[in-house]
Amino acid sequence: MTLSIAAASCQYFDRQVPSKDELLEKELKSINWQEVDEFPSVEACDSVSDKVLRRQCFLDFLVANIQQRLHAEPLKVLYPNLDTIEMKVTIFPDAHVEFEPKLTDSLIYGKATVDSILKARLSDFPSIKPALKRDIPVKTQFVLPVVLEVK
Repeated sequence: MTLSIAAASCQYFDRQVPSKDELLEKELKSINWQEVDEFPSVEACDSVSDKVLRRQCFLDFLVANIQQRLHAEPLKVLYPNLDTIEMKVTIFPDAHVEFEPKLTDSLIYGKATVDSILKARLSDFPSIKPALKRDIPVKTQFVLPVVLEVK
């Protein structure tokens, strides 16, 4: 008795396996680096589940907190016509926050004074959780109009 064994080739062995560099490059190209998966947040907004409403809650919190801290006499005394400052807010992956005013030409000469007032008023800003991209904390920046005196 003879036993014959037939071997069949499988197509899976004929395919080229992509290299890890090719796979990485393809994955990196598929990621939208201009958007975050999860917006920065504060404890007051953590309970909001809708992504759009959570983002708005965070931005409202930022503006209200900055306005409250800057609603002070030094800026109004030094610059009585100043009612709004464009504020660039940068939130870093390690959760520290930097504030940079975008001053108009008429205020540029007093930049050092404005910076020192802002630094003093915003030094103990509440804790902010950084934005996430693929579950990794990332840097985000916002430019917000901050009204100094609400009438």
